Amino acid sequence: MKLKANDTILFIGDSITDVGRDRDDSQHLGYGYPLMVAGNLLAAYPELDLKILNRGIGGDHVSHLQDRWQSDCLDLQPDIISILIGINDTWHSVGTKEFGDKEELKRFETEYRDILMQVKEKTNAKIVMVEPYVLPYPEDRKEWRFDLDQRIQIIRDLAKEFATEFVPLDGVLHSIGVKSNYQYLTGEDGVHPTVAGHGVIAKEWLKIIGN
Repeated sequence: MKLKANDTILFIGDSITDVGRDRDDSQHLGYGYPLMVAGNLLAAYPELDLKILNRGIGGDHVSHLQDRWQSDCLDLQPDIISILIGINDTWHSVGTKEFGDKEELKRFETEYRDILMQVKEKTNAKIVMVEPYVLPYPEDRKEWRFDLDQRIQIIRDLAKEFATEFVPLDGVLHSIGVKSNYQYLTGEDGVHPTVAGHGVIAKEWLKIIGN
């Protein structure tokens, strides 16, 4: 993916993207991987005058993105849209009848497809889809795989269908966690990245830039 002069890059998703951003400051990037990506790109390509935005909101499901897609995505007319969503759809269904339910998974696919279709129909933006993940610490996170693996496959299929850029984050984080330890990347809950975890996400994201 090539960057162009004056490109606007939008990061959108849940708490993994949010990371303490100031909602009263539309330019605030938070303290996670969007800030790290921005620092790298702005340092590497000062001549491009890039604009980088963060619209992550902690706790969001894909349906929440759908509800705010007009104001937090389409109205901004970004040139590149990076989406990382899905772990809360799994997390908040644990212990309920929605966990791993085929109808629930179909709803997830329909809502995700809808936001991608809106991008294709109403913008000229390139799309970057980042797959959600969970690491197996604490132990009960292994049980989440039954639901999350199906959502990840849906996201991979949509990435292929819409010919988007794709960041295979779940596999990458697991491969690093096997060699070191999972807490090094996601602390005590298997989801929220440490500084090192955010660094890995930023590094993987930057691999898609071909300038």
